[in-house]
Amino acid sequence: MEASIQPVLLLTRPAVAAARFAAEVASVLPDLPVVIAPLMRPVPVAHDSARLRTAPGLVLTSPEAVPACGPGHGRLALCVGEGTGAAARAAGFQVQIGTTGEASGLLPLIAASPVPLIHAHGRHVARVLPVPGMVVYEQQPQPLDPAARRLLAGPAPVLWPLFSPRSASLAAAAAEGARASLWVIAISSAAAAAWGAAGGTGTPLVSDRPDAAGMLRAIRAAVRQAEQSPESRVEAARRPS
Repeated sequence: MEASIQPVLLLTRPAVAAARFAAEVASVLPDLPVVIAPLMRPVPVAHDSARLRTAPGLVLTSPEAVPACGPGHGRLALCVGEGTGAAARAAGFQVQIGTTGEASGLLPLIAASPVPLIHAHGRHVARVLPVPGMVVYEQQPQPLDPAARRLLAGPAPVLWPLFSPRSASLAAAAAEGARASLWVIAISSAAAAAWGAAGGTGTPLVSDRPDAAGMLRAIRAAVRQAEQSPESRVEAARRPS
C-alpha cells in the first residue's frame, strides 16, 4: 500500500446507526471518506407490545429496541450508552446511562431501580441481564453492496470499525478475498476475538472504551498509522493479490 493513498472508513453497522456514527466521525475527521454498507438490518419480531408499553421501566441495550417500547411518558429507561439514551429521550423516557458502554455497566442501575424492569432487546445479546427479557427485533444479515466490494478490492487502506461480536463475525466472512489493506478496529476484546474466530486476518486494534467516543479515538489513531505506514503492520491485514 502506498502511504500517499488516503484511507477510507467502511461502516457496516445497520443503516441508522451507521449514519449517526458517520456524522460523529465527520465532526472530528471531516476529510475522511466514508462508505456505508450495512451487513445487518433490524427487522421487528412478534412480541407482547402491551406489556412493554405499560412496563414501569425498561432496560435498553440498543436504539433499535426503542420503537417497540411505545411512548416514554416519563418512564424510566436504563440505557447502555449515549446513542441508545438519545433515542430513548426522544421517545419521552427518563434516561439513565450505564457507566461503561457495555451491558455490565447497567448492573448497578438495575440493582438500584425503584421500579420493575423489562429488557427489550434483539434476538442476539452479548450478555443476559438479571431482569426479564423480551426479544423485539432481530438483525438479519445482508451481503455487502457493490460499493463496499469495490472498496475491498481497491488500493486504498480500509478502516473497518466493528461494534459487536456478531458484526465482527459477519465482517470476517465478507472480507474473504479482499485485496485492500484492512485496519480493523474492534469495540471490545470480544468483538476482536469474534473477528479472529470467524477467519479474519490480522489482530484488530481494540477501542480503549466500548462506546462511540472510544471508537472515534481508535479511528483517529488508525488514520494516522494508515497514512504513515507504507505496509500493513500489527493492526492491518494485507490480503494476497
